[in-house]
Amino acid sequence: MSRLKRMTVVVSVATVWTKPQSPRPIDEPALTYPVELREWLGCMTLRDKLDLCLANRVQTQILYGTSVLVVEEREGWSKVQIPQQGTRKDTLGYPGWVPSCQLVVEAESPLELKRAEVISDKAWLYKNPSERLIELSYLTSLPMLEANNEWVKVQTPEGIGYLKGDDIRWVDGPLASKAGEAHVGQGIVEQGRRFLDLPYLWGGVSSYGYDCSGFAYAMHRYFGILIPRDASDQAKQGTLVDKEQLEPGDLLFFAHEEGTGAIHHVGIYMGDDQMIHSPETMKCIEIVDLSTCKLSKEHCVSRRYWK
Repeated sequence: MSRLKRMTVVVSVATVWTKPQSPRPIDEPALTYPVELREWLGCMTLRDKLDLCLANRVQTQILYGTSVLVVEEREGWSKVQIPQQGTRKDTLGYPGWVPSCQLVVEAESPLELKRAEVISDKAWLYKNPSERLIELSYLTSLPMLEANNEWVKVQTPEGIGYLKGDDIRWVDGPLASKAGEAHVGQGIVEQGRRFLDLPYLWGGVSSYGYDCSGFAYAMHRYFGILIPRDASDQAKQGTLVDKEQLEPGDLLFFAHEEGTGAIHHVGIYMGDDQMIHSPETMKCIEIVDLSTCKLSKEHCVSRRYWK
């Protein structure tokens, strides 16, 4: 394609695949419009979930209403780049393939509009105050048109919609500001606590399931801090922090070969030698003691993004 096309995600969570041939028959619920995310997650066995990583099937995910760049279209698939998800793989944003039915042409929206950002774990988008449309993930963000005490009228990729006021916060611009927070790092930890016991999902960046770096990425994004998408990139930016200077909200990185090999994991430091993280496919988001967990010998570097 000679010209990039701006498109918008029109399903609650779009999974980004390595190539159009990556999905298996069992992944069909994740490829449709509307997407059947709960059905997809519920039908996969542990082996199926492990295979998402081991067979290099999934790259990342994108939330409803997110703008992407389409660089190629092929037989019902679109190759996209995600500007909000920084990566060394491509300067324009994280690359991968999405079913074309999960995207629509991006409509122009006045930049001065405030945005309604979901801060509940999940929230329903309504066609009108009595008719549900789709269930949205934490941190889904849509332009806000009007608001009263109970409802917020928003612009969606498909027209007008409504969110309950209790499920959202108002954001000036594309990201929330961290201004006014007494300790943003502690806030990152407290946001993370909300998702304790949420099952791990390879490539996940939504409240339906996070992988380790997706969890760190989302908890920072709540405070308007955009960090790289992958742990290996996250470990190379931010401010280097010595072990003796760690504070809640700092990121801890772990590498193979007792910390000397390739980085494979990231967690969020909580203070008191504890870490909250999304560990691996067979587990859920948990809190561990750094001195006794199996990762203790693999800690290789720490970074701070919140100040």
